Order: sequence, then structure tokens, then C-alpha cells
Amino acid sequence: MSGLFILSIILLYFVVLLIISRLTSKGAKNDAFFTGNRNSKWYLVSFGMIGASLSGVTFISIPGLVGGSGFNYMQIVIGYMIGYAIIAFVLLPLYYKLNLTSIYAYLGGRYGPNTHKVGAGFFLVSRVLGASVRLFLVADILDYFVLNAYGIPFEISVLVTLLLIYVYTYRGGIKTIVWTDTLQTLFMLIALVVSVVLITQSIGGIEEATVGLKSLGMTDWFLTDDPKSKNFILKGILGGLFITVGMTGLDQDMMQKNLTCRNEKEAKKNMMWFSVILFGVNFVFLMLGGLLFLYAESHPEILSIIQGMEADKQTDRLFPLIALEGGLGALIGVTFLLGLVAAAYSSADSALTSLTTSTSVDLVGVDKWKDTKKAEKVRKLIHIGMTVLLFIVILLANAFKEQDVINTLFVLAGYTYGPLLGLFFFGIISKRIVNDKNTWIVCLIVPVLIFIFKTYEAEWFNGYQSGHEILGVNGLLCYLGLWMLSKPKEQK
Repeated sequence: MSGLFILSIILLYFVVLLIISRLTSKGAKNDAFFTGNRNSKWYLVSFGMIGASLSGVTFISIPGLVGGSGFNYMQIVIGYMIGYAIIAFVLLPLYYKLNLTSIYAYLGGRYGPNTHKVGAGFFLVSRVLGASVRLFLVADILDYFVLNAYGIPFEISVLVTLLLIYVYTYRGGIKTIVWTDTLQTLFMLIALVVSVVLITQSIGGIEEATVGLKSLGMTDWFLTDDPKSKNFILKGILGGLFITVGMTGLDQDMMQKNLTCRNEKEAKKNMMWFSVILFGVNFVFLMLGGLLFLYAESHPEILSIIQGMEADKQTDRLFPLIALEGGLGALIGVTFLLGLVAAAYSSADSALTSLTTSTSVDLVGVDKWKDTKKAEKVRKLIHIGMTVLLFIVILLANAFKEQDVINTLFVLAGYTYGPLLGLFFFGIISKRIVNDKNTWIVCLIVPVLIFIFKTYEAEWFNGYQSGHEILGVNGLLCYLGLWMLSKPKEQK
């Protein structure tokens, strides 16, 4: 498949997004940008959130996980389901009761203005890092397979991508995102299904594929019952739970879409249906990963190319290599590209919107300004600033490339979303009072303690390896720290 053809597909895709933006952003003001006028259909939000949740990282990295840990990732997905139930029945009722635009306004009401800004600050760091790494992964794939041949620098391709995302989000914001995410999720799922069908046919049909997938652990989700292992059952489930509550329930990016639903009942319905669909989609992605490895084993030329790559690139480049250069035809190449771009940009566009919203509402407070024209002008300037910030961080990610991108994201989340877990659930569960000026101390000290623990855990605890459950430990330590600095609520 020629590079020019690939670039034409991507350009056409962006034209479609710009048309949607044009149709959905007519007359859009700040309220439409921040909340979508609270008039979104729950099923559109639910469907669109799939693409935003999975992102380009999932599209590339999850299939690659099968080679190392089989279908073990499914125990984390089980934890996701529990986490989504907590969001639906604990957090969403709270957000709708308070009629929030930014969920971090809850912290302002519960603790005070300083904690409000601390919570928003942790989100901004988390989302900038997460969105940048996700976009970097996709940009790296396109650079390797397409742009290098035309001499287009990595920096230019990233800049053009971010400018296009900026153009179709700067007016309509979340109102536009609900619709573009729906389209992008559709493309991503079509790419997933087409890839599974074509690769299954190429390796001999359903029976052969089933036998091969079983040998890779399709029915074995739980690899070990050793509590010290990173893949221990309970660690996986708890890790999935905490990741979901932290990275979705306490994340302005994901919750901003939910808060565009008409009411709490529809938001709950959206969340529960979304969790069920996402469970199935993750399993199919792992099936795709297994099929990719089976295909590579039966094609020595593919296997030799993969083995010749750097170790940290092998799994992330398996899917694009087979789709674009594996001899399976143009259909899988086209659908892969659309799926990859859709998955990546559905995450990036909503991240850019939520970063703009949180900065505008939580740090600047434009939602309280009487001068609406000035508020809109400031919001647009912040939108530009967030675009520039993402560009800088992506270039830094390219300079300091990490191994195993999906786990890198979760490790980062373990440090940055943990304090949010502690702040929110201390506020919800406890009635004790904490001095608003002291909460930042706990939120900074605890991640440092977690970093030290992660560094020396194997040495101190006889080979112990923590998994994604460390996010919950982070939150628990923050909760305890807040409790130690608190005092009982005075009785009237």
C-alpha cells in the first residue's frame, strides 16, 4: 500500500470530521463547549466513549500483550466492570446532584478553593501525559510506516495532526466531540471486526484459529495464584477497578461526556451499557492479538522483520506491519488505518477539550464571569495553549521513548490519579474537616512514598511485585493522610 494512498485516507477522514464540526458547532457558546447544553443522547455518548476509552494505545498495544501474558489482561477488564458500577451508582449521582460543569468543583465545595485547584492540577498533569503518550504512539507508527519515505519530519506530522484536532474542536467542544467520537468508534470497531475476519480466513478458518487461540490462553485468564506475582488474580481485578474509578470516574475528560446527558438516569444507563460493550471489545482485541501472532508464526518473512526490531517496538508494530505490509490486501490496510486514526484522535480530541474546560473553569473560573464574550475569548486562548502544550510533551516523549506504552500510562496514573481517589472518597465517606491549605501536602508526599516503594519493593518484600492495584494503595494512603490532618465535624 503506497504512502500517498495512506495519506489520502487520513486527509479524507479529517475532512469528514471537519464537516461534523461545522454542523454541530453552529452558534456554540461556552455552555455548549463545556456541557453540550446537557442535551446529548445517552446511547451516542455510550457508544462514543468506547473509542475514547480504548484509544490508539489499546488499538496497538493490547493485541501485542498476548505474546507475553496471553489473555491475562481480562482479569483487569473484570475489575473495570466493578469500577464502572461504582461510577454509575456513587459518583454520577453526586455530580448530577451538584449540577457540575467540572467535577473538581466538588472538591472546592467539600474542602475549599485550594483543594479545588490541587485536584484540577493533578488531572491536568495526568491528562497531558496520557494524551501525549497516546498520540505519540500513533504518530510513531505513521512516521515509521509512511512519513519517513517522504522525508516528512516527525515534528511536522505531529504539529499538523494537533492543528487539525484543534480546528474541529475549538468551537463546538464537547458538543462536537460526542458526535465525532461516535463516528470514530464506529470506524475502530469496523477495523477490529474486518481484521479478525480476514486474518482468521488467512490462517485456515475458524476451527484452526480457535485451536491456536486456545494454545495462547484464550480461556485461561488467570495465570497465577502467587500473591507476590504482578499477574496475581486479586491484583488484576483490583487494579482494573482502581484504574476505572480513577481514570474514568475522577477524570474530567471521561466524565464531561457523561455530564452532557439529559439527566442522571440516562447517564447511569449510558455507563452500564458502555461497560458491557467495552468488556466484549477488549476480549475481541485480545483475540486479534492472538490471531496476529498465529499469522506471524506461519509467515517467516513477517516474523523475521519483527524479530529484527528493537525489543520495545516488536509488540506495538506487529498489527500495523501485518495490516499494511502482510499481504492481506488493501481492505485490511484501509480499515486498520481508519481504526488507528479514529482510536487515537477520539482520545486526543476529547482530552484537548477537557483540558481546556478544566483550565477555564477550575483555574480561571470563566464560567462565573458576567462578560460572556470575554469568557469565550479566554477559553479559546486556553484551547490554543493546551494544543501547544500537547505538542511540546509529545516531542519530549519522542526524545525519551518508554517501553511498553500501555503499562507506562497505567504507572503514571498510579502516581497522579491516586491523590484524586483519596480526595474524592475521603470527602464522600468521611464527615471530618480538613484545613483546605493542608491537602496539597498529602497529595504531594504520598506519590513520593509510592515511588520509593515501587523502587525497592522486590528488595524489601522478598521478590514482591506490585501491579496496577498500586493506584488504590496510593488513594488509601492519601485518605489516611487526610484523616490524620482532619478533625471531627462540629455538631450544631
